[in-house]
Amino acid sequence: MNDLLKKKCVPCEGGMAPLSREQAEEYLAKVSGWKLSGDGKQISKEYKFKDFIGSVNFVDNIAGIAEEEGHHPDIHIFYNKVRLDLSTHSIGGLSENDFILAAKIDAGK
Repeated sequence: MNDLLKKKCVPCEGGMAPLSREQAEEYLAKVSGWKLSGDGKQISKEYKFKDFIGSVNFVDNIAGIAEEEGHHPDIHIFYNKVRLDLSTHSIGGLSENDFILAAKIDAGK
């Protein structure tokens, strides 16, 4: 994960191919607890907290990280749980940016 923490998300406006399943699985090995979707186009992770305020505080914290990186997760709040889904929408799949952000979210939580 350390090499991902040193990188910065690069703006992506499309025009590049998403990572293959094999490439995504190589990156996945660098971020603990994240799961690759069945179609290989998204990674997700669920976080559990003591209560709703814990969930909201976590979301507030990761919002700053996402803004700094210019790459944003889909965020789902379920009382004391938060599920994050990451993909690069402009290319219809995963890019290195998704794994950079995953690593930085986990390091900043």
